[in-house]
Amino acid sequence: MQATLYAGTIGQSVWHSTDNGDTWRRMSNGLFPEADVRAIAVNPSDSDTLYAGTENGIFRTNNAAESWHHLPSPMDGREVWSIAIDSRTPETLYAGTCPSALFKSTDGGDNWTQLDVDLAEECEGIPIVPRVTTFVIDPEDSQILYAGIEIDGMRLSSDGGETWTERSEGLSSLDIHGLCVVPGSPKTIIAATNNDVCVTTDMGKQWTPLNVKAHYPWPYCRAAFFLNGDSGRVFIGAGNGPPGDQGGIFSTRDAGETWDRADIGRTANSTIWTFAHNPKINDLLIACSVSGQLYRSTDTGDSWTKLSHEFGEVRALAVG
Repeated sequence: MQATLYAGTIGQSVWHSTDNGDTWRRMSNGLFPEADVRAIAVNPSDSDTLYAGTENGIFRTNNAAESWHHLPSPMDGREVWSIAIDSRTPETLYAGTCPSALFKSTDGGDNWTQLDVDLAEECEGIPIVPRVTTFVIDPEDSQILYAGIEIDGMRLSSDGGETWTERSEGLSSLDIHGLCVVPGSPKTIIAATNNDVCVTTDMGKQWTPLNVKAHYPWPYCRAAFFLNGDSGRVFIGAGNGPPGDQGGIFSTRDAGETWDRADIGRTANSTIWTFAHNPKINDLLIACSVSGQLYRSTDTGDSWTKLSHEFGEVRALAVG
């Protein structure tokens, strides 16, 4: 099955491929060709509708990226780093920004409200501005929300964003880059940080670092992704720094007890930054390095192929 893939780049806007990544075309009509796109999300009930997070707020397309239009919101003037869509009620969306703030829409993005949550305004001793790098809606209960902040730990809401609590005790670092949820009893949450992978089975009340340095060469972890189904495994994108000049893909089927390193050919040219998957296309999984290399798996991550097209810098992927 041929899938439509989307890539959000720094300085080159949005691109898409209609042949599983073999060829690509820039899709910036209504954005601008040099846009910085750090987040892309596809409406799970209408694959022609997508949202893109840029350095100046959020944009929407209703025709599979042929044209985009800006959605005026309190995010204007902010970098949008993360977007999440409620799969049960796709008109409900969440977004996270830099400087750190959380926003919610209940009408498909036409109107947005900033959520009341206490987030850091600066990183003490570090010259970066905190940003919401990852936003996850619980796959079993869409009222449960997880926000990962670089560098400010995790926030949890159990009421659709009305109230929030910090859940960072035991993390190896407050520098959270990626989060994913493994359904079950107990529910397992995985966090990718700048120096380890951490796991919790009590909704973040207490985290346990997994000491991934014992299993693979780079402790700097950027992406965490859970692929449900028969494989039931967590994928981690890692590398030797931001952006780094080496990177790889690692996976675990047992919450970090054991790890496998994916054979992606040669070591990636930089840290593996993100993954993307569409549950309607079971076997297809894509990944990218931050410095523009793309990787495709058509067997749920058992094997990978490096695609020939390379971008300058990729920050977001999606499968339509």
